[in-house]
Amino acid sequence: MSKEDFQNLLDSKGGLLSFNNFLSTSMEPKVAMEFVERTMKKNPDVVGVIFIMTIDQSKLSTSNTPFAMIDEHSAIPSEQEILFTMHSVFRVVEMKQTTKNNRLWEVQLTITDDNDPQLSTLTNRIKQEVRGSTGWRIMGKLLLKVGHFDQAEELYQELLKNASTDSERAFIYHQLAYVRKYRGEYREAAEFLEKSLKVYEQILSPNDPKLATMYNNIGLVYDNMGEYSKALEFYEKANKIWEISLPPTHPDLATSYNNIGQVYNNMGEYSKALEYYEKSLKIGEKALPANHPDLANSYNNIGTTYYGMGEYSKALSYLEKSLSIKQKSLPSTHPSIKNVMNSIAVVKKKL
Repeated sequence: MSKEDFQNLLDSKGGLLSFNNFLSTSMEPKVAMEFVERTMKKNPDVVGVIFIMTIDQSKLSTSNTPFAMIDEHSAIPSEQEILFTMHSVFRVVEMKQTTKNNRLWEVQLTITDDNDPQLSTLTNRIKQEVRGSTGWRIMGKLLLKVGHFDQAEELYQELLKNASTDSERAFIYHQLAYVRKYRGEYREAAEFLEKSLKVYEQILSPNDPKLATMYNNIGLVYDNMGEYSKALEFYEKANKIWEISLPPTHPDLATSYNNIGQVYNNMGEYSKALEYYEKSLKIGEKALPANHPDLANSYNNIGTTYYGMGEYSKALSYLEKSLSIKQKSLPSTHPSIKNVMNSIAVVKKKL
C-alpha cells in the first residue's frame, strides 16, 4: 500500500478497518508472502503489509457469516483460499515491522460484526444521520460519508437536473457544497451554499433553525478560506437564531460559541476568543460526560488562547486537562494526543 495509506493504518491501531471490495486470503502464509514480495520488487515506494486475520466464530452472528472457504472452487486449490465479502469489518489489534525487511509489516486483525459496541455505535450514528431521507438521497449521503466524492457529485448533478421544487434544489446545492468543501474547493462550496441559502431564506421563517445551520456552514467555508470577517458575519447570524430557538445547554449552541471563538483567535483577538470559548465550555461541562472528547477540545482551545496572550501558567493548566481526557477517551496512538503533548512541551519552555 502507499506510504500515505500505511500511515492512516498506523494511526488506526485499536480501531476498525473495512475493505471496500471482496477480499481474497489464504490459509498458507507462503502464498500471501509471494504476492506481497512480488509487488514490493515492482514498486520501491510502497509498504508491504501482511494481514494476519483471527476469526472467533463465537463472536459472530449466526445469521451473518462474512467469509467462505472456497478452495474447492479455486483455480489453485492448494492456496486454501478464504473469500471475505465486501465491507467485512475488522479490528486492528497489533502492528509490527518484520526483522528481515523494514518495508514489510505484519498487521494482526480480528473479525467483528454488529455485536461489536464501537461498530454498533458507528452504524447507529450513520443511520441517524441519514434518517428521514429516501432513495437516492440516502445513497448520496452514504457516498459522502465514505468519501466517494466524485460519485456523489455525479449523482447530485443528475438529481439537480430532475429537481421539481425549490426545496429540492436547495438541498442538492447544499450537498454539492459539501462535496466541494471536502475537496478543498472552498470558493465553489461557498457559491453552492449561498445558492441554497437564497432558496431557504424565501421559504423559511427568519428564525428557523435550518437557516442557522446554513449560516453556520457558510461561516465554516469562509473560515477555511481565511476570510474571517465574512466567517464571523455568518457565524453570528447562526448564533443569534440558535440563542432564540435552542435550550441554553444545547450542543449546537456550544459549537456555535466555539466557532466564533475560533475566528476571533485566528484574528488575534484573544480576549474575545476566550469569552466565546468559555461560553462553549460552560455548556459542555453541563451537558457532556466528564471525559467527552469535545470537552478536551474546549480545554485545548482555551489553553492555546492563553498561550497567545502570554499567560503560560493558565495555558499549561488547560492543556493538561485536555491531555488527561484525550488519554482516557482516545486510542493511545491517536495523533491528537501527540499534538497536545507537543503543545504542552512548547508552553513549558516558556515557563
